[in-house]
Amino acid sequence: MRRRLLTLLLMAMHLTACQAQPATVQNDGVLHVLTTTGFLADLTRQVAGERAVVESLIPAGADPHAFEPAPQDVARIAGSSVLVINGAGFEEWLNKTLENAGGSRTLIVASQGLTARPAENPAEHLQGDPHFWLDPVLAKTYVNNIRDSLSQVDPAGEAVYAANAAAYQQKLDELDAWIRSQVDTIPPARRLLVTNHESFGYFADRYGFTVVGAVVPSVSSSASPSAQDLARLIDLIRQSGAPAIFLESGTNPQLADQVARDTGIRVVTGLLTHSFGPEAQDYIAMLKLDTQLIVDALK
Repeated sequence: MRRRLLTLLLMAMHLTACQAQPATVQNDGVLHVLTTTGFLADLTRQVAGERAVVESLIPAGADPHAFEPAPQDVARIAGSSVLVINGAGFEEWLNKTLENAGGSRTLIVASQGLTARPAENPAEHLQGDPHFWLDPVLAKTYVNNIRDSLSQVDPAGEAVYAANAAAYQQKLDELDAWIRSQVDTIPPARRLLVTNHESFGYFADRYGFTVVGAVVPSVSSSASPSAQDLARLIDLIRQSGAPAIFLESGTNPQLADQVARDTGIRVVTGLLTHSFGPEAQDYIAMLKLDTQLIVDALK
């Protein structure tokens, strides 16, 4: 516990120092922004419009929990003037990478101000669940934080950032209403979620699902379940009558397939949580895809 608290304190001190450094517009007259993940890149583009060039550090399909930055990734961070991260412990590799990158930049912690729901795993309670963005209402806080920080970095663009953020938040409200209308087609008794790891807690809280369990009982997909963990999940599935296990795109299905064989339920693959693919190329499309996969399997 003491070691974890010290790590959080050192990270907070480092982030504060980074935030205090002003970002600069590069020689082409455009603000260059680097984000850790694809969904953050999309949210940032929605706010920035044409006033910034926004790129994602982690490639589409790569697991952000297990991401190991290559030297060229560290160089991209070192050369960035603005870096947007999720925060709340999601980017487990970040602290060491920032130290290796050196330099100074404005750091935007998109989830700042949100209170994490407790993780199911007791060892992770101190940190909590970082997957706020899978609730589009909570994603509005991300948009606010990005808007405010970009306005500080680029005061001349404040009105543009404010207008873009307001327009996008209306789209998020419409997305929230759409998801709720789709979930309403699922009988309440079947609104049961079993996922690969603990990532859909905020989605479940918003739309009235019960989280039965996860193949990997951790907010990090890089953790490894024990035989006891899998046996407990099998018991929970049998007791609850959950009809499906939902896996993120790129997830190794081996353990989920084993659980499915032992319980007789189906495995639904292809959910997107942090990056996009041919089926969904932005944040709103991503959540619509996930909602449709979940609804089709449960109703």
